[in-house]
Amino acid sequence: MTARVVALTGARGFVGSAVTRALEEGGHTVIPVRSPRLVAATGDPAALVAAASTSEQVLVIADLLRKADVLVNAAGDPDASSTLTEELLGANALLPRILLEAAAAAGVPRMVHVSSAVVQNDRPVLDDSEDMRAFSAYSQSKVSGEIVLREDPPAGVVVVRYRPPSVHAPDRRVTRRVARIAASPLASVASPGSQPTPQALLPNVASAIAFLATTGTAPPSVVIHPWEGLSAAALMEALGDRPPHRIPRALARAVVGGGRAVGWMSPVVAANVRRVELLWLGQRQAASWLTGQGWTPPVGTEGWHQLVPAGGSPAMRGMP
Repeated sequence: MTARVVALTGARGFVGSAVTRALEEGGHTVIPVRSPRLVAATGDPAALVAAASTSEQVLVIADLLRKADVLVNAAGDPDASSTLTEELLGANALLPRILLEAAAAAGVPRMVHVSSAVVQNDRPVLDDSEDMRAFSAYSQSKVSGEIVLREDPPAGVVVVRYRPPSVHAPDRRVTRRVARIAASPLASVASPGSQPTPQALLPNVASAIAFLATTGTAPPSVVIHPWEGLSAAALMEALGDRPPHRIPRALARAVVGGGRAVGWMSPVVAANVRRVELLWLGQRQAASWLTGQGWTPPVGTEGWHQLVPAGGSPAMRGMP
């Protein structure tokens, strides 16, 4: 694989820092690009595209991209329970379009945008289609971010929208919270427990992004992360070191349905109900283009058992 120069926004963030390591370990050069703080008053795609095309940030960022072969956008607001709609839209929708305009101005031929499987919500099977279903301010901002990259793109830049599912690492708050539940008497999954759950380890997500940025084959416009082989019960057992209780599937669906009704009024509730739904009921994932290209995750299912040391880490035990 030819060494590439990769401009990376969000290089110091949760995903971006891991992408930096993956790229550098692969012999590639990383140019960190600081992204501006933005707000957007509307999620209307046409308005966002218009605002991006006239933003003074386009030329500022384009100057930083002149030496890059590819741009990776790992920046954004990851707070799934946030109610700050203008900030979410600025970070997750307006910024991606500004970056695309800057890439075009700088002559960068490929842009990899880190989106999220959250754009498809509870679709029966996560796939690479344009069927997107927002259910919260956060998910709407991620949907808008994909639409503004898809609609009326500037010539000369191939845009890849990459959709990872829930991403886990030892120091991630949501991972430690799930681990606490898994190790408690509350650990449970909907029967039968063998249903797949869309979860991913951070090193695998970083490796996939690095592959999309540097492969000599042009990726398609949307690429989903492949299923990492984890069932709902296996996830609970890996993080809690004990088999979870099985609850009737009908009961699990009823609880989730009730939570959704409340979630329409509370983004915090909506985000947590969706997490519970994935942990209990799981969700299938279609085949990924990455797998077809021969990409394999560097960390296997054993990595899930290594997320939390036996007995739980002090940090995990101290989580509120």
